[in-house]
Amino acid sequence: MANTLQAKMIVDKDFTIADIDNRIYGSFIEHLGRAVYGGIYEPGHPMADEQGFRKDVIDLVRQLQVPIIRYPGGNMVSGYNWEDGVGPKGERPRRLELAWRTIETNEVGTNEFVDWAKKVNAEVMMAVNLGTRGIEEARNLVEYCNHPGGTYYSDLRKKHGYSEPHRIKTWCLGNEMDGPWQIGHKTAEEYGRLALETAKVMKWVDPTIELVACGSSSASMPTFPQWEATILEHTYEAADYISLHQYFGNRDNDSASYLASAMEMDHFIRTVIATCDYIKAKTRSKKTMQLSFDEWNVWFHSNEADKKIEPWSIAPPQLEDVYNFEDALLVGSLLITLLKHSDRVRMACMAQLVNVIAPIMTDNGGDAWKQTIYYPYMHVSLYGRGIALQPVISSPKYDAKAFTDVPYLDSVAVFHPEKGEVTVFALNRSLEDSLVLDCDLRSFGHCELLEHIVLEGDDLKAVNTQQHEAVKPHNRGNAEVRDGKVTARLANHSWHVIRLKVKE
Repeated sequence: MANTLQAKMIVDKDFTIADIDNRIYGSFIEHLGRAVYGGIYEPGHPMADEQGFRKDVIDLVRQLQVPIIRYPGGNMVSGYNWEDGVGPKGERPRRLELAWRTIETNEVGTNEFVDWAKKVNAEVMMAVNLGTRGIEEARNLVEYCNHPGGTYYSDLRKKHGYSEPHRIKTWCLGNEMDGPWQIGHKTAEEYGRLALETAKVMKWVDPTIELVACGSSSASMPTFPQWEATILEHTYEAADYISLHQYFGNRDNDSASYLASAMEMDHFIRTVIATCDYIKAKTRSKKTMQLSFDEWNVWFHSNEADKKIEPWSIAPPQLEDVYNFEDALLVGSLLITLLKHSDRVRMACMAQLVNVIAPIMTDNGGDAWKQTIYYPYMHVSLYGRGIALQPVISSPKYDAKAFTDVPYLDSVAVFHPEKGEVTVFALNRSLEDSLVLDCDLRSFGHCELLEHIVLEGDDLKAVNTQQHEAVKPHNRGNAEVRDGKVTARLANHSWHVIRLKVKE
């Protein structure tokens, strides 16, 4: 028989975590599967614009308000020649793309992607190839993208039709170089030296850029966290961020453990912070290393299907996870975790954005639609701007197979001073019981409810399809505000966005 759980939360406007860097809501497009070809780019599509980009996809991305998008990879970048993707399209070579065993046509490259990013109001986070290439090619790419003119590569950009520099600010020093699957895989010592020397020349070309060094590909890597310690001994002063990558999946069909997976993300972040601060102390640095969680998402549904793909095809349907309701709940919890660490996690990228483990799906020649995970991602991107507040939470807990002492309530609050709004994001992890949340907001004075958005449903395995959207939010939540306190009943396994107006 279902019970009612009770949880309390105190939010004080003076108990701040950090001013949130909006780039924490970033995403990722790799030349992988149908992310580019058939995803953002499909020249023959009825909704294609003059450059071949799908306007229906552009509209869905704009709704998410994605501030920064990582490109062009991913594993793909470790074998990528950026020169193949610039200049006249008719002269661009087709290449064997070894990371995903497909054919890369190079119809879309650096300039086209920069154009597309502008259409969706996003910055570009550019990755350089430190697998098969190195210092020289990275230096040349920065010159091509960012130098005003009067040199070989900047003038080459102008010849290609781009008179103004792209001014790309954020650059990744390779991708997952700790992984044996990576083209040009390196030891920590090898990568640390290469990353340092590459960083030096990139910043000599453009001192205004910021750089992300490759951290571990996941917390389960056998070299974690020694990898971070070693590479940071080389790159601590040259890099501005270190990356984290982690994916989650309910492979054992254990929903109680699955909905607690954000605790694993939390531990990963805390361990990387501790390692960074150890190197800071060891090197006597005055600088604090920031984190870029530039690959995170749910990824496990498509693993078996991907084994059946014929090699050397063009834009096959790879990594096309069909997400369900419980995946959306976990994505909300992962976003809450990123916000709780927003003092150190300054950038993050949901991997990826379209078709490939993505919130947006398309049909070649047909429609585009929203997966279940689209909604919590959109909610936190839209309403999670401002100052992250440190909540004091008292919640009953449960034990699962993979985790112990899991709070049923996962929650955080964000204050937007300019709008005079406070937003509470909350997840009830209980599979059976509703939860009454009492949230004390008296430090803000008088508050009025703007809306209470809810994502709920009986079927944790429900999915959205092109024909039917089974999982979508409503704004008929039951939150009430009285004397500076919010009370809301959160249904079992449900996601909530409680928006409040602060009245001075």
